[in-house]
Amino acid sequence: MPTAKIGPYTLPNPLIVAPMAGVTDRPFRLLCRKLGAGLAVSEMVIADSKLWHTRKSRTRMNHTGEPEPRSVQIAGGDPDMLANAARLNAEYGAQIIDINMGCPAKKVCNKAAGSALMRDEQLVREILDAVVRAVDIPVTLKMRTGWDADSRNAVTIARMAEDAGIQALAVHGRTRADKYNGEAEYDTIARVKASVEIPVFANGDITSPRKAQQVLQHTGADGLLIGRAAQGSPWIFREILHFLETGEYRQPPSLSEVEQTLSKHLDALHSFYGEHMGVRIARKHVGWYLQSHDPDKQFRRYFNALDNALEQRDSIQQYFSGLRNGEVFAA
Repeated sequence: MPTAKIGPYTLPNPLIVAPMAGVTDRPFRLLCRKLGAGLAVSEMVIADSKLWHTRKSRTRMNHTGEPEPRSVQIAGGDPDMLANAARLNAEYGAQIIDINMGCPAKKVCNKAAGSALMRDEQLVREILDAVVRAVDIPVTLKMRTGWDADSRNAVTIARMAEDAGIQALAVHGRTRADKYNGEAEYDTIARVKASVEIPVFANGDITSPRKAQQVLQHTGADGLLIGRAAQGSPWIFREILHFLETGEYRQPPSLSEVEQTLSKHLDALHSFYGEHMGVRIARKHVGWYLQSHDPDKQFRRYFNALDNALEQRDSIQQYFSGLRNGEVFAA
């Protein structure tokens, strides 16, 4: 199993929670770290600090109680603004700054940010130089293989990043045009790894311990970023870690552990966001946790209509009690 390093930090293991907007908040990051992740990157923070007064930005920049190193992703298209965002986040406790050149969302790309930046290599160079110069902590870069199938320029940008002083790269095995469609390809990630000396982390469709091992072997990567596969299955990190260390599959969590993990996650969301927002945000997480337990979605429809924290907690307890007793949920 590879040893993952980012600047002066040697990670406990090479499995990283990929930054996901609306998902990798502090409760989720702490949970994934507890269940085996070696690092968890924050949701992206918009580079324009004038917008940081919003509730969304304040919660995204809250790292109280997080284990080191704390990695914060910033997103934008202006070098000076990104440099300033990096400086301020370092002052607020970030120990690693990650630049977002991987997000394919229209609302990000339409502002010449995220993966849209890969179309303008000169601007990429200016951003990398500005952010690296702005802080004395490691700067990393997350990107895709290119804008589309005809312009896969990840190797070019990887070399540019290394020259600029970027400390590590994460590459999602899709172009921006692919969004999340089709299957990720890992040949480009392997070429990136072969072209630079800095650590390279592979990302995209890593959904099982066996797939994790295959991607590491195929790409030669120093580690893996795992995103969507962790939604509702935060224990995937310990399962992959166990397989990489022993070659054997770890037993999946028991029904009682799933209930306990979900209940604690609910409590953390209610506490972190307050009841009103916490109840709303909890709905999507419960939907992910119960995909394999509630195939007809009856309970999830019922749960999504609940509007207070106590009702949510009680309903989860009742639902799992019914599962243990072999009862079919009926609202």
